[in-house]
Amino acid sequence: MSLRVLHTAAPASLASAGDLVPVEGDGDGGRETLRGLYAPPAETWLRLNLIAAVSGDAAGEDGTSDTLSNAVDRAVLAVVRDLADGVVVGAASVRAEGYRVPKTSRLVVVTSSGDLSGHRMDPAEAERVVVVCPAGATDAVAASLGPAVAEAATVLVVDDVDGRLDPATVLRRLRDHRLLSLVCEGGPSLAGQFLRDGLVDELCLSTSPVAIGSGLPVFGRERFDPARLSLRQLLKDDHDALYARWLVADGPATRR
Repeated sequence: MSLRVLHTAAPASLASAGDLVPVEGDGDGGRETLRGLYAPPAETWLRLNLIAAVSGDAAGEDGTSDTLSNAVDRAVLAVVRDLADGVVVGAASVRAEGYRVPKTSRLVVVTSSGDLSGHRMDPAEAERVVVVCPAGATDAVAASLGPAVAEAATVLVVDDVDGRLDPATVLRRLRDHRLLSLVCEGGPSLAGQFLRDGLVDELCLSTSPVAIGSGLPVFGRERFDPARLSLRQLLKDDHDALYARWLVADGPATRR
């Protein structure tokens, strides 16, 4: 399996347009090349890492993102996670797809209700679980995580507004906890809220070569003003899936 570099702003020592990057295991330094291609340019960084069908859908035929993904996408996902201090997901994604704790970074779950049923978190890894929720949801968090996970996990309480968590407040709370480089994997609603509020530095979007009418748009159904993007990198795998890095032109990085 390999990726062909169609466009990149990375140093030429890493890869140039037309190069092939092997992604099967660690052979030929492929993983290290991917790390270089996806390295965040700053210590404090928020990227979205999402997958969508060509039709813009965030779910495949099974109702989850799994059937949009493939082995190459999962290799890219592993590298992006490994480069982050924390992997941020919404509780709806936990309930729909389950979630395991990443191998090296922390799993950050954002929830208003505290309902984290469906998770697949190993109590042995629970020290790397962070839950962000309002004060009124802490009991529900403990109940749905179960005693073993809840005892070891970190719960960060933030104020809610009419039952909703403010994305900027969530982000500040995480940064205060020294989680600086973050990757949000959705779901669509949470990703859209971060983008809507101008908090995203970069969008990493995998495009699966299928069109489907799942009814689940990749950024959710809430309308928001356009976020202008500039293409930083574009890769293509052997099955015609695309992997793009888009810099948010008016994102936080441009305002620092």
